[in-house]
Amino acid sequence: MLARSFLVVALASLALLLPGASQAKVQTGDGYTYYETGDLAAPTPKTPEPGLLLIGGSDWSEPAWRWFAGKAGEGHLVILRASQDGSDGEWLMEHIGGLASVQTLVFSDREAAFDPRVAEILEQADGIFIAGGDQSKYVRFWKGTPVSDALNAHVAAGRPIGGTSAGLAILGGTGYGALAEEAVDSREALADPKGPKVTLVSDFLEMPFLGNIITDTHFTERNRLGRLVAFLAQARAAQGEQTIGLGIDEDTALTVEADGTARLYSTSEGNAWLVQPLAKPSFGESGALDWDAVQLIAIGPETRFDMATMTVSEPAYMTTIRVTEGKLSEEPKAKRRDWSLAIHGGSGVIERGDLTPETEAAYRASLQAALAAGSAVLENGGTSLDAVEATLRILEDDPLFNAGRGAVFDAEGRNQLDASIMDGATLNAGAVAGVSTTKHPITLARSVLDKSRHVLLSGEGADQFAREQGIEQVDPAYFRTERRWQQIQEWRKNNLSALALDPTHRFGTVGAVALDRDGNLAAATSTGGLTGKRWGRIGDSPIIGAGTYAANGKCAVSGTGTGEYFIRESAGRQVCDRVAWNGQTIAQAADDTIGSIGALGGDGGLIAMDAMGRIAFAMNTEGMYRGAASSEHPAEEAIYADETLANED
Repeated sequence: MLARSFLVVALASLALLLPGASQAKVQTGDGYTYYETGDLAAPTPKTPEPGLLLIGGSDWSEPAWRWFAGKAGEGHLVILRASQDGSDGEWLMEHIGGLASVQTLVFSDREAAFDPRVAEILEQADGIFIAGGDQSKYVRFWKGTPVSDALNAHVAAGRPIGGTSAGLAILGGTGYGALAEEAVDSREALADPKGPKVTLVSDFLEMPFLGNIITDTHFTERNRLGRLVAFLAQARAAQGEQTIGLGIDEDTALTVEADGTARLYSTSEGNAWLVQPLAKPSFGESGALDWDAVQLIAIGPETRFDMATMTVSEPAYMTTIRVTEGKLSEEPKAKRRDWSLAIHGGSGVIERGDLTPETEAAYRASLQAALAAGSAVLENGGTSLDAVEATLRILEDDPLFNAGRGAVFDAEGRNQLDASIMDGATLNAGAVAGVSTTKHPITLARSVLDKSRHVLLSGEGADQFAREQGIEQVDPAYFRTERRWQQIQEWRKNNLSALALDPTHRFGTVGAVALDRDGNLAAATSTGGLTGKRWGRIGDSPIIGAGTYAANGKCAVSGTGTGEYFIRESAGRQVCDRVAWNGQTIAQAADDTIGSIGALGGDGGLIAMDAMGRIAFAMNTEGMYRGAASSEHPAEEAIYADETLANED
C-alpha cells in the first residue's frame, strides 16, 4: 500500500514521541509493540455501525477507507498486525482523515493475547482492521485467546471490522491458515486438496455473512482460483455442502453494509470472485480433485451483490469451470494488456532549453523508431525476447546514444561495450562485457542466452564467441563518433567527470522491457559505460539482477545511471522483490528502488513493467529519454521529468 515507513525505536516500557503531523507514539509490551497516532481522548463523533471491509491486498482504495472510517463513527481505529510497524496509521491519518486516532498492535508472541492492556484497547475500539502478513501467526497467536473473543464481541456489538490479505484470510468461517512450512499454490492444492499443505482453520472468528465462506486474496494476479476451489473441496468433504468461496483481486476492496449489500472499489480494475460449486467434488486414487461444475462469478463496480442471500445482479463476468484430475478447465482472465513495451535511452540533467529544437526532435524520432521496431514484433505475436532485442538493435545503431555506434571511450581510447538480456518465463539470461568488435552487443547477449551454458562472457572471449556464432563483426573504428572522441580528449585534458562533459546526456545507456501476448516478460540493456573508465570497469548493465532483470508474474526492469550503486542495491531484482513480497505496485516499487539508490548517493533512472503490462518510469534526475507503446495506447516518447505518457501507470 501507499503508507510511508518511518523509523521505529522501541525501548521496553518507554514511550517516545516521533516528529510528524500527528505525533506517533511507540511503546512495547510483553509480546507486542504498540503505536498510536491522533487524539485518543477525543470523543467519537458518531455512533459506529456494522460493516465489513474486505481488501484483496496491495493498494488500499481511498473511497473504501473513507467508507470504513464513517462506519467507525469517525472515531478510534485499531489495526492488528504480526509484522512491520505502525506506519499504516500514519498514512490513514494523513491521507484518509475522518478518524480521531489510529492505534496499532504488532504481535510477536501468543502471550500478548492475554495482556489486559490489549483487551482494553480492543474493547474500546470503534473499528478494527487486521493487516496483511502471515495468517499462520494470527491463528497461532489469537485462536482460543481473549483476542479472538474480543474480535467476536466487537462485531456482535455492531462495530465494523476489516482485513486485507492475511487479515482477510482469517475472517471467513473457514479460513486458509497457512500452517504448513510453505504456502500452497493452485497446482499443489488441486493435486491433493486433502494434503498436508491445505491447512484450513475453523471455529475461530464469527463474522457476519462470512460463516460459510472461505476467502482468498491477490486472487487473479497470483492465479489462486485453483487453490480456493481446493479449499472448498476439503471444507465440503468435511463440513457439508454449504461452503462457498470469495476471492478478491489485488488493489480491490469489497465493502459490506449491515444488510449484506456489497459494493466493489478498485484502483486497478480488479474484481471480487464468487466461487459456487454446482456439483459434488470427488477425489482420484492419487488424491487429485475432480469437480464437474463450479460456477465462477466476477463482481465488478456496477454489480449488485447481496451477501445475505448470495445473489448477484449484473455480474462483470460469469462462467462454469471444471476440474479434471487436478487441473482447471479455465481460469479467470486478468485484465492484462495484450502486449506492452517500454524503453529508455539514458537519464541525466535534461531541462527544457538544454537541447536545441533540432537535437530534441532527433532524440524523439529515434525513440519512436525503436518503439516501432519492438511494437511490430509484439503486435504480430512475437516474443518479448525478440521485441527487446529488436528495439535495442535500433538504439545501438543510433550515435545519439551511449550504446553500440556512439559509445563512449575508455581511458585508453577504446570502445568497450556491455549488454544483457533476460527471459522472464525461464529466468534464463545472457550478458557480455567489454566487447569491441561485435556490432550489436544485445544480439551477442541473446546468443549467450540461447546457445551457451553460461550467463556472462567478457572481452575477447565474448567477441570470439560472437564470431563462432556468425554474429556480425566490425572494425572497432565503427563505434567511433567525433562527439565521443572530443569528450575523451576533454576528459584526458581536464580529468572531467561524465556530467561535466555532457550534463544533458550523462547516462546514454539504452534499455527495453516488454510483455508479449502469451504473458511473458523480458528485459534488455546495452551500454558503452562511462567516459574514461579504467581497469576493465564493468557497470550494472551486464549484471543480471542489477541493471537487468525479468521474472514472469513479477516484473521486468532495465536501469540507467551510476552503475556501482545499481549493483550495490541489486536494483532490478529489488523492484521485482518489492512487487512480489511487499505487495507494492510497479510504480511504488520502481520509485522506492530509485530512492534507495539515491540514499546511497547514486542517481539515474529505470523502466519497469509488471505482469499485467503496466509501465513505470522512475528517476531522480531532471530527465530520462524514454518511451512506451502497448495494445491499449499508441507509441509516445518523453524526455523531461514532468512529461507523462498514456501508457504509464
